[in-house]
Amino acid sequence: MTGFGHWQQRIGSQRDWVWRGWQTRYTYLRADLDNPHSSTPLILLHGFGTSIEHWRKNFPDLSRQHTVYALDLLGFGASQKVPVEYNSQLWLEQVYDFWRTFIQQPVVLVGNSIGSLICLVAAATYPEMVKGVVLLSLPDVTLRQETIPKPLQPLVMGIERTVASPPVLKLLFRLLRTRRVIRRWAAIAYANSTAIDPELVEILATPAQDRGASRTFAALFRAISSPNFAPPVKVLLPHLSIPILLIWGRQDRMVPSSLAHQFATLNSQVQLVELDNVGHCPHDECPEQFNQILLAWLQAQFPVTRETEPDLVVTTTPDF
Repeated sequence: MTGFGHWQQRIGSQRDWVWRGWQTRYTYLRADLDNPHSSTPLILLHGFGTSIEHWRKNFPDLSRQHTVYALDLLGFGASQKVPVEYNSQLWLEQVYDFWRTFIQQPVVLVGNSIGSLICLVAAATYPEMVKGVVLLSLPDVTLRQETIPKPLQPLVMGIERTVASPPVLKLLFRLLRTRRVIRRWAAIAYANSTAIDPELVEILATPAQDRGASRTFAALFRAISSPNFAPPVKVLLPHLSIPILLIWGRQDRMVPSSLAHQFATLNSQVQLVELDNVGHCPHDECPEQFNQILLAWLQAQFPVTRETEPDLVVTTTPDF
């Protein structure tokens, strides 16, 4: 693809990491060496169906002030497509083990969609790892059940069981991984159509060609349809005592923007930023605006000056 090397270079130094016997991919980009006082590291977690490359427009700006890490969650991107039971707990342990292996100092977690839910679970489970969270288009799969009238729930569940059967999912996957359908899906997720370029389509389409991708898709579909996929946001969010930035596009058609204000009332630490003419992926649809908002919030919450050293300034060098 034209320009492939260019955007690959923007996402840092990619590495393979074997986690629990499975091949996974991560990347990192160190803070600007001209800034002698390294500030809080960031870990970026992608959303459903995407990968490290989805942060390609954010890495360069964010890494001027922060060392930035990102990883492909198991089953996504260039990480292995394995036959396991996918849920938030599995990805939580992947993120925690990554942090414990390569970073070992408190970080700010930044996540989009499902990635933001993993950030929230991580902050609640491993407070020693997380000093702040940035949540973009935060989903809550448990709310889905509450929105379906009880008399209709058996019918809806029956339809889902039919769709989730292996033959149907296999056919569905063959349709969904075509570039034409991917572009149409992106048009639903994105309010900003100019962001849906061949580069984005290629990023979304490539992992679907991997060995085991069809089987993994079926497992992921069943996982996110289950209310046991992750704890409810209303249970997790009120108990956090760290800075929380909640960013939502007002034109989000994947996760209703009406949830933003509901979630913001659950914790006084939440700072809500709503963006006009933006859909489900603010970091990719309006990257310059998003990067500016995030960097300003980080500076306000975790200020670093040349006169004051942060508690920990050295990030463990990845083993490669």
